[in-house]
Amino acid sequence: WQEDVYYLKGRGTEEWSPRFTFHGFRYIEITGWPGRPTVKDIEGLRMHTDLQPAGDFSCSNEMFNRLQQVINRTFFSNVFSVQSDCPAREKMGYGADIVVTAEAFLYNFDMANFYRKTVADFANDQRPDGGITELAPFTGIADRGYGDSSGPLGWQLAFPFVQKKLYDFYGDKKILQAYYPSFQKQLDFLKANEVDGLYHWDISDHEALDPRPEAFTASAFYYHHVRLGVEIATILGKCDDSAIYSQWAGRIKNALVRKYNVPNTGRFDNATQAAQLFALWYGLAPQEEKTIQFLKDEIRRHNGHLSTGIFATKFLFDVAREKDQNELAYAIANQRSYPGWGYMLEEGATTLWESWQKPDSVHSMNHPMFGSISEWFYRSLLGINAASPGFEKITIKPQPVTDLAWAKGVYQSIRGPIGSNWKKEGNRFVLNVTIPPNTTAEVWLPAKEGDRITESGKTPEAQGLRLLRYESGYAVLHVPSGQYSFLRE
Repeated sequence: WQEDVYYLKGRGTEEWSPRFTFHGFRYIEITGWPGRPTVKDIEGLRMHTDLQPAGDFSCSNEMFNRLQQVINRTFFSNVFSVQSDCPAREKMGYGADIVVTAEAFLYNFDMANFYRKTVADFANDQRPDGGITELAPFTGIADRGYGDSSGPLGWQLAFPFVQKKLYDFYGDKKILQAYYPSFQKQLDFLKANEVDGLYHWDISDHEALDPRPEAFTASAFYYHHVRLGVEIATILGKCDDSAIYSQWAGRIKNALVRKYNVPNTGRFDNATQAAQLFALWYGLAPQEEKTIQFLKDEIRRHNGHLSTGIFATKFLFDVAREKDQNELAYAIANQRSYPGWGYMLEEGATTLWESWQKPDSVHSMNHPMFGSISEWFYRSLLGINAASPGFEKITIKPQPVTDLAWAKGVYQSIRGPIGSNWKKEGNRFVLNVTIPPNTTAEVWLPAKEGDRITESGKTPEAQGLRLLRYESGYAVLHVPSGQYSFLRE
């Protein structure tokens, strides 16, 4: 609960604004006004860090367009030098909230400098033994941590994860070099505190509706840290470290599968949506098709709705993109009843909630974490993905679904705008793309062998483009920089 009090002198015009705080709110109450105030008598000041827009998205589903506006409003409300969990109460930089929304933020805004500061904040608060705090700047909260005021592993993950995303989106190798010793110290801390090669407690999938697979997710987060160690060491050319971390990650993965995989069923741990998604997202499932099928069964048990929390909601859309399950993702995203984004909007939400249920006085009504779906708008519906650091190589692979007639948007990469604009016209599919200078792209056009494919009215070969192959219902073309209009009929 927060309150600012200002006493009017009662002489002439008086101006005041707080210098050391800000407030998130939806309603205001005025007492003592002479007469009846109107909206013309009140002016609100919208404040946030001066993030520059980097993305734009719209589609034929108006609910998604409204949701994208609500997500951007929520994101803007939670950037005051720190990416906060909510602007009205805690206002703190929780690691998990940053992890699950980082890519959504990166597609929507230029986060290069902001996220460099985020990494510095976590590094500055690294504990003496090497653990990373649950939030940064650190305020003393260490829920389900591992001693020395360290945070739970899903929250510690923000430190290396954001570094890697700065490399993926902006090609920033210097940040990996600068914080590599600190990351190694964190990995040493995690190694020293493992129990039987794994971890066994965590906050886990916060706000999931089903019982959280706590120990399984704790160990999965452990695996994620070490896997990032492999990737970062490889990028930095530290071959010996990469080999050590690779063997270490392999041991964790094997232990995870032995402990939590139910043999010959596809099930993991308690087999909730979250458990199945963690197994798929981290590549743990030895019988992947069965694991996907059990996930679908769980979604069906929830009448086509999700039951996931902070992490598994993001994982749901990533897995759907990678496993060609976008119809399923769309059906879940498009639900208008509880639980889901449509329910929030139907209940009058103007910013995202912390919980799927309409919050009471406990949970936040302005919380970015479920805004991870915005990443899906860009990466799946538009199909804009980096194929190399800093988008030097690009993949354009839209995943159209039955009930969507068109989608269009742009991502402003460090190399220039990347555009994807598609629409259905009966049996025809039109895809317009923009590829920035000094880059190349693979364009995946929904098509099968025998379909007629043209670019600006001519065959791809006549335009100097190469048809590489047909794969999984797509014609894959190699495309240099430029603007293109593809037609499949």
